[in-house]
Amino acid sequence: MSFELLGLSEPLLRAISKKGYETPSPIQTKAIPPVLEGKDVLASAQTGTGKTAGFTLPLLHILSENPKQKYRPIRALVLTPTRELAAQVYANVKEYSEFLNLRSAVIFGGVNQKPQVATIRQGVDILVATPGRLLDLESQGALSLKRVEIFVLDEADRMLDMGFLRDIERVMKLMPDKRQNLMFSATFSKDIKKLAYSILNNPVQVEATPENTAVEIIEQKVYRVAKGKKTGLIIKLISDGNWKQVLVFTRTKHGANKLCKKMISAGISAAAIHGNKSQGARTKALAGFKNGSVRVLVATDIAARGLDIPLLPHVINFELPNISEDYVHRIGRTGRAGASGEAISLVSADETTYLRDIQKLIDMKIPVEIVEGFEPDPNASTEPVKPGQNRNQGRGRNSNSRNSSRNNSGNKKNSSRNRNRRRSDNRG
Repeated sequence: MSFELLGLSEPLLRAISKKGYETPSPIQTKAIPPVLEGKDVLASAQTGTGKTAGFTLPLLHILSENPKQKYRPIRALVLTPTRELAAQVYANVKEYSEFLNLRSAVIFGGVNQKPQVATIRQGVDILVATPGRLLDLESQGALSLKRVEIFVLDEADRMLDMGFLRDIERVMKLMPDKRQNLMFSATFSKDIKKLAYSILNNPVQVEATPENTAVEIIEQKVYRVAKGKKTGLIIKLISDGNWKQVLVFTRTKHGANKLCKKMISAGISAAAIHGNKSQGARTKALAGFKNGSVRVLVATDIAARGLDIPLLPHVINFELPNISEDYVHRIGRTGRAGASGEAISLVSADETTYLRDIQKLIDMKIPVEIVEGFEPDPNASTEPVKPGQNRNQGRGRNSNSRNSSRNNSGNKKNSSRNRNRRRSDNRG
């Protein structure tokens, strides 16, 4: 299959050729034709599968077939969960539309809104946005979604994880009922299907390669270790291996900051990236990681979603995610494009349940090692630490000592507050 056979216009084919692409990826082959036919599409595709071009190319084709040159209302809206992903999608839109008479813009929080408003007022055909800034500008009268013809919800599963459901519902009410809808998600969970039914009309469902095949080409390893010895072990592994580019995942923002400081104290250049960091700090950290001035990038799941880091050799789970699918997302950032990759997980006793669930999901037993001097604590409990117990300090910027003294009867309320706080920290 070639891009020509997919029915894309000549200007798009020129842009694709300029980027050096010759053959569409599986998700592009499956998604582009039904989108060009004007159908709603529900697609399962992970980051790194070429999914962005899977909706960007046909979207640009459709809009260019019927240009609005005098006044340019927002005709296509791409909604993304994070600033980094929004910037990445926008970059793709700009590249693929190089030879088309279409204008695009990207808006997200953490930066001055005035230049964004000025760009929109000049007229844009395609708007890429995070929910927070989009709704803020709409409420100010700086933009209108009443002429949207195509709506793309990207990384829908992460949208729900971040608590954006209510914002998505608000955005839906601002658009015309008659429009084409495209929804991309790494997983087809029960919640995702429920959301899809509320947005899509008789969708064509497409799926790339089975979700977990990526883990088969990545060398995975578990180090069983006492919780208090994790920091020492990760510093030893990176130093002894002389690793130059390592992406490390923590479960909380507080944990990311703390680990980053320990790395720097040990003489390892490191930077943290999470929702509480300013957009400038996040951009600087990622740039340093890519150019080699920063050896270790410590990130939370939410902040790392959408990061475009090619040929990443090492991923370390300093803490296992409590959602098994997130493990697949994390380690899938290495071993891309046929390159070798290594994924290491530091597992303490209280993460035993998480490890079991992950191995069940990927249908394989991950090899386990123990490093002398960093042995696991034989007396530690294997019960997972529940939200609201000893980890509140990393849940958000407003957490304090009062959180840890609340009794279990308040856990449900705390959990709700934490979700709202996390959404606020990352809403863009």
